[in-house]
Order: sequence, then structure tokens, then C-alpha cells
Amino acid sequence: MRVEPNYIFRLRPWSPPAFLVALLAVGAATATRMILASWGLHFYFATFFPAVLAAGLIAGTPAGAFTAVLAIPIVWWAFMPPVFEFNLLGPADYDQFALYLLCRSLVVWLSHLYREALATRRRLEFSERLRP
Repeated sequence: MRVEPNYIFRLRPWSPPAFLVALLAVGAATATRMILASWGLHFYFATFFPAVLAAGLIAGTPAGAFTAVLAIPIVWWAFMPPVFEFNLLGPADYDQFALYLLCRSLVVWLSHLYREALATRRRLEFSERLRP
């Protein structure tokens, strides 16, 4: 019997509420990034790292991956100069995107492993309570 790792807030990974959590995480990361930009800090993906982790832990792997992929056009359009328009990317920009996707895929994978371990732990605790 396989126990699905959907124990955090009881969200199923492919459900609409899970993707709503992902959209809320992207919105919070974008708002935080705008605040940092107004202070003169230009770390393109800094606020999206915790957003992807939170979405992956709370809503599952698909929501974490959706958050990671959605961050790329937002950063490209809203934060890379010239702001609020899509421009041609240089080699350094492609490198930033590739490194971001590599790191995000690792974080999404680790959040998936955490959710699996949590489900396994709860299944074992449940089976031990059934033993006499």
C-alpha cells in the first residue's frame, strides 16, 4: 500500500488549491523582489528561491516546478533591464537562467523526498499503533 505524500495542509499535488499556493508564492516573491529593487538590490532570483521551496513543501512537486518555471518570464520581463519589456538575452543571462533551473530542480527534488519521508514516517507510526 502506497501512502501519498500529501500530508502538509492536506493538499493534493495536482489540485487547483496546490497551484493557487504556487501562484501566491510567486506573487509574494515578486512583491518582495520589487521592494528589494526599490532599495537598489538587484539579485534577480533571490526571492524566488524560498518561494519554490515553500511551494514544493506545502503543495507538492508540480507546484514547486510551476513556481520555478513561472519565475523565469517574470524576472526576464519585470527585473532585467530594460524593465517591463522582453529584450534579447546575452550569454550571462542564459547562464543565470540555467543555473537557476539547476538549483531549483534540486530544491524541488529535495522537497519531494521530504514529503515522501514524511508520508513513510506517518505510515510506519500508524502501523505501529495497530500492533498489539
